[in-house]
Amino acid sequence: MTKYWNSPIHYSQPTIKELQSKIASSNNKANKKGKQYQPIHIEGRQIAKSWWGQAWCNVIENYADYGSRLERGKRYVRSGTVIDLHITKGRVKALVQGRRAAPYKVDIHISPLKAEEMDALVEKCSHKISTLETLINGDFPEDLQELFTSSNGLFPSSREISFSCSCPDWAIMCKHVAAVMYGIGAKFDENPFLFFELRGIDVHRLIDVAIESHVDHMLEHAHDPSDRIIEDDDIKAIFGIDIMNA
Repeated sequence: MTKYWNSPIHYSQPTIKELQSKIASSNNKANKKGKQYQPIHIEGRQIAKSWWGQAWCNVIENYADYGSRLERGKRYVRSGTVIDLHITKGRVKALVQGRRAAPYKVDIHISPLKAEEMDALVEKCSHKISTLETLINGDFPEDLQELFTSSNGLFPSSREISFSCSCPDWAIMCKHVAAVMYGIGAKFDENPFLFFELRGIDVHRLIDVAIESHVDHMLEHAHDPSDRIIEDDDIKAIFGIDIMNA
């Protein structure tokens, strides 16, 4: 069998119109089979708009063995070729429409989060109830940015991630894988909690630890003097209530 990279055949890049025609055909076939796809839709040139989505896309640059695959991947994801993408614990499965009639199958595996990394996240959040509240509201607070994007951060390193694609490209990261990786960044824009799902982070543990820490802190300082406490005489003067005789 002739290998893709040794083949004398020139594989031209399909036009946007050709891709869209194949996308429509694949969607029709899926609908007839009762399948519900979860496509990636990019509005405008910017693939991800949040800092965490952009940070994920920036990490992709460290994985590519050929820069041209990245540019093609951007073109593909912007063209809507990632017609289905599902994120679960440690895994991303996707379908990417390419030159052929049937979409290519992309499978991405990510190693579980290390125990020390999880502990660092818990420690970072445990004393910051405002950080937790921001997370619960569906946002990544800026003060967690370093924890995610540093060299030893929560984003997976190249050693913690592996790719596979059913296309014949020999590159470790082909354009279809690149399109899916960018699609993940766009997906994080929609739902940042998907990052926790992908990395196997127990959000409930974060919530429990942060609330417990916050309550403990309040109890420790329950009897400390504060300008916010109204004295008994002031209560009587303001509200006409005699606390001592109430």
